[in-house]
Amino acid sequence: MWILLGVLLLLLLALIIFLLMRRRDAQKAAAAARPKPAGITITSATAEKGSIGVYLNSIGTVTPVYTASITSQVTGLIVAVHYVEGQRIKEGDPLVDIDPRPYRATLLQAQGALERDENVRAQAQMDLERYRAAWARNGIAKQTLDDQEKLVLQDDGTVKNDQGTVQYDQVQVDFCHITAPISGRVGLRLVDPGNVVQSSGTVTLAVITQLEPITVIFTIPEDSLGQVEARLRQGAKLPVDAFDRTAQTKIASGQLLTIDNQIDTTTGTVKGRSLFANTGDPLFPNQFVNTRLLVNTLQGVTLIPASAIQQNGQASFVYVIESNFAHMRSIKPGVTDAGKTQVDGLAPGEVVANSSFDKLQDKAAVVISNKPVKANPSAAQ
Repeated sequence: MWILLGVLLLLLLALIIFLLMRRRDAQKAAAAARPKPAGITITSATAEKGSIGVYLNSIGTVTPVYTASITSQVTGLIVAVHYVEGQRIKEGDPLVDIDPRPYRATLLQAQGALERDENVRAQAQMDLERYRAAWARNGIAKQTLDDQEKLVLQDDGTVKNDQGTVQYDQVQVDFCHITAPISGRVGLRLVDPGNVVQSSGTVTLAVITQLEPITVIFTIPEDSLGQVEARLRQGAKLPVDAFDRTAQTKIASGQLLTIDNQIDTTTGTVKGRSLFANTGDPLFPNQFVNTRLLVNTLQGVTLIPASAIQQNGQASFVYVIESNFAHMRSIKPGVTDAGKTQVDGLAPGEVVANSSFDKLQDKAAVVISNKPVKANPSAAQ
């Protein structure tokens, strides 16, 4: 009886163990058959080693190197206007002619007075030579010789005065023929033949601006002045790019020429002047432009897309992808240019998330897609 009872107990225990194992296997099969949640679909970017420029962005105004406003130095009637509106002229080209006849007549009078006084002086000089010969023979008194010498000196002064008058009148005649003092582009016509102009210079006859080369004056923050001066002391030629009003299209490229000698205390900036060749006249005087000054170039730094960097208050971080999981990592961003940002805290070759930040969390499973991920319009910004 005891043996039979023991066998029955063993069979019952074996049945219980069998049922428990079968139930466990069924649970494992059900868990395996249950669909696993899919990872968050993202696009990624790889940190790379490269170079990036340190730029200072500002606004500027195109300013000609030379601008000449031509006015009259004499009073008279305009007899000819030689320039055409918008004409490209060279230095020395004729611009305006003023009636020179009154000034030529005055010049002729001065020349006549000079000629007369030169002959008076020559006569006095001849008398002086005679008096010296007579004095050598004791033929005249010493006082007569001395008086004649002083008379010759007086005539010398009269001749110099006449020479100055002739030169002045000649300048007045030259002023009647106005030529271009610089090469450049002349503006709209401001006077016509028949107009009377005054020597006071109240009427502008023409305006000439030099277009090639041309400069752009822009501002540099005083906090950035030190690094700019350091580069200039090293003899570096700092490139400057000029962009249009939208800051999207580059108009021309030049280089920094110089900076001002004092800071504007009202704005905390200092003015800089950059020089552009302006071949083909892409820049126009008084044009508004956006400028970008290249101060330095960082070599061998880690670069990632600026869109991959997230902010949490003052802290910056990225999601580093390792084994299809996202791991939050703090970084220190630096210079940004053309959509790339230099960062510290990442190594070249590491992969970071570049989308779906509204869904990502630390240690979240991800699926990397080659196609751009559409933004969720309902996600919090």
